[in-house]
Amino acid sequence: MRIRTTVAAVSGGLVLSALAVPVAQADGGGVHKPTAAERFGVSRAAMSAADEELPVVSKVTVNGGKNIVAGTTGVQTFTVSLTASHSAGIEDAYIDLWHGRDRAHVDGVFPPNEQNATCTPVDATTSTCKLTVTIDASRELFVNALAGTWHVTAAAIAADEVGSEYWNDFYGTHRLQRASKLTANASPEPVKKGKTITVTGKLTRANWETRKYAGYSTQPVKLQFRKKDSDTYTTVKTVKTNSKGDLKTTVKATVDGFYRWSFAGTSTTPAVNAAGDFIDVK
Repeated sequence: MRIRTTVAAVSGGLVLSALAVPVAQADGGGVHKPTAAERFGVSRAAMSAADEELPVVSKVTVNGGKNIVAGTTGVQTFTVSLTASHSAGIEDAYIDLWHGRDRAHVDGVFPPNEQNATCTPVDATTSTCKLTVTIDASRELFVNALAGTWHVTAAAIAADEVGSEYWNDFYGTHRLQRASKLTANASPEPVKKGKTITVTGKLTRANWETRKYAGYSTQPVKLQFRKKDSDTYTTVKTVKTNSKGDLKTTVKATVDGFYRWSFAGTSTTPAVNAAGDFIDVK
């Protein structure tokens, strides 16, 4: 279908440009943003016709609404979906994710895997179309600046005679984050009731430039405690990580239970909880 033939060429070019040019240089890349007519092969007269009915996109969902989290390596595939309507029905759809100020300044793009979307009719005029997107962290995530907010492109083609199309490079946004890890260790153990224990830990996150996990500095992290016979953690205090991502504090031990660190996350790094470390109080 037309939406696939021309869009695939456009997205493929953006991928090659993004991979070939470092982020610091990509701003002057000069990638051409095709018009809707150039993308889909529709005449300019048809595109400007006042009486042309275009598809209406009512919903786009990326990765089930959850943030995309990537480590230093590994491949992950997730689903993207689009719901659109037209009096003649919906024939095809397209969704991609891209990073940059606009389509002329792109430093990352994730196109769909399929040539055509799988569109399931909701009724005579509306369909929900699904595609999948794959991210290879070790190949496509090459700078940490790619973490954060990405743009979501949404496009749909109607099943009418002229193949009316809708296209929006700025339909929405979605968040891509650097994977995080958090540890906790409480000692000494066992400990006498009322004595002081030390709880340490470390908050790290994926560094896409070094392919290693590195400490996340000056981040507020909550120390939490759960009694042995309870399922609920309560916050004891909040401590900031040092320049290496390390955590350290002291508390008085009164009852048996588990200590853990809990990080709320940031726009570039997901929330994470450490596994609880048990303290036996004698």
